[in-house]
This record gives sequence, C-alpha cells and structure tokens, in this order.
Amino acid sequence: MHIVIAGAHGQIARRLGRLLSARGDAVTGLVRSPDHRADLKDDGVTPVVLDLESAAVEEVAEALSGADAVVFAAGAGPGSGVARKETVDRGAAVLLADAAERAGVRRYVLVSSMGVDLVADGAQPEGVDEVFTAYLRAKLGAEQDLLARERLAVSVVRPGGLTDDAGTGRVTLARHADRGSIPRDDVAAVLLALLDAGRDGAVVELVSGDTPIPDAVAALP
Repeated sequence: MHIVIAGAHGQIARRLGRLLSARGDAVTGLVRSPDHRADLKDDGVTPVVLDLESAAVEEVAEALSGADAVVFAAGAGPGSGVARKETVDRGAAVLLADAAERAGVRRYVLVSSMGVDLVADGAQPEGVDEVFTAYLRAKLGAEQDLLARERLAVSVVRPGGLTDDAGTGRVTLARHADRGSIPRDDVAAVLLALLDAGRDGAVVELVSGDTPIPDAVAALP
C-alpha cells in the first residue's frame, strides 16, 4: 500500500509509519516543521513539509497523488489554545478530506478522541475546561464533516487516554466502550489492522481489553 499520514511526527503517527515501512509499504509523512524530516527518514517514511493550517488544497492533493489511503493523526497539541484546536483538529482534517477527494483517494482514517459525544448538540460537559471542550468540539466537527461525504470511506478511531506503556496487542474496540486508557503502540497497531482490512467506514472507541487486535477488527460490523 501507499499510505499518507498527516501529522506524521506525532507519537502515534511515527509508530504507524514504522510499522508500515518495516513491512515494505510506501509511507508519505506530512509535517509542518522541516526539522522533523530526518526523524521520518530514519523511520522509513518519505517526508513532505506542508502546513495544513495554511496550505492550499491543490498542494495537499499533489502530496496525496497515488495514495491508497490517508490517515489524519495531526493535532494542535496540549499546549495550544482554543483557536488552534479549530484550525488543526478540525480545519486541517477537513482540508485533508478536500484534498483526498481532489486526488481521488477514497479511504480516510481519522484519529479522533473518546469523549466527543459529551459535546454533541452543543452540550457543555461538567468539569471540563474551555480548551479541552474546544478540542472535543473540533474533533466532533471533523468527524461530522468527513462522515457526511459520499466520496470518502471514512473510519473514525476514538482512543481513550493515551499511554507510553508497551502494547499488549489486546483491545476493546466497539462503537461504545467504557472509559479507559490505551498504549500508543496498540493504537498504531489498530490503525494498521484497519488499513489492512480495507474497511469502508466505522466509528469506534478504543481502549485496552482482552481481544486480540485482528479479532477485534474482524468483529466490527
């Protein structure tokens, strides 16, 4: 396969890039900073420097040319404010979808977040600060935009709390899962399994569990 990963220097994205390249898949990584190119090359990923907050759709579409699927794993990051949640977590995901349609890439995997249902229909979750609420709203907005597109086959993965623990290869993957955590290793492995399965769309929550990843993906409706 040829996979394009947006936000390719992120912790989940680098794990996914290494998994793909290690088995011989072609991987293009979109990054904002030129300083990240060397790390991606070490991972076996071809870097393309593009700022998805300011790039034109034509530029992004060119980077997606010939891809089998795109993965949006970018994020504004924990130190960013409300405005960048909107421009990155929603806006950049939408721009990537626009570019995918233009480039004729049908499959799109979006890394979202558990908890987005808390802000559905404008709800204000109790005990959640302004910035994290904005993050959830941006993620939900991206999901809604992408899932409404007839020309894309969108899979949405909503991980729980992310850890740097070693992956176990066993997860709970379902439309609704109890709150929990998940190693980034296992998130990357689930993304890989979804890409391999060639699924034409799913919205799933992901936490650690007892089911081997291949079985969890195969059991999705």
